Amino acid sequence: MMQSLLGTSLGVFIGLTVVIIGGAAIMTGRALADGWKPPWQVVAACFGLALVNRFLVYALFGGELLSLSGFIIDFVVITALALIAHRLTMVHKMVAQYPWRYERQSLWTYRERTGA
Repeated sequence: MMQSLLGTSLGVFIGLTVVIIGGAAIMTGRALADGWKPPWQVVAACFGLALVNRFLVYALFGGELLSLSGFIIDFVVITALALIAHRLTMVHKMVAQYPWRYERQSLWTYRERTGA
């Protein structure tokens, strides 16, 4: 069941998609945030990473190349990791670069400083 849904085994999914390509997605999200790029560009970059991931699953591990459900699951996982990294980096940058204006509210958010 899981293998037909992912288009490969669970071990390959975790090892290749989550660890290796997921690490590349995290670095992509951080790099785009460092360049002040919007989140939609992260999603576009992750589409390419998901295509590469699907090809590597096929070429290295004999998985299904044209597995639509596998591609969608890969894309969602990769994009989620990249968007999380993008948001965390953007919050850090705003608080670090503009400490007189913004303060960290939580790990995910910042707010405008109240009175000086």
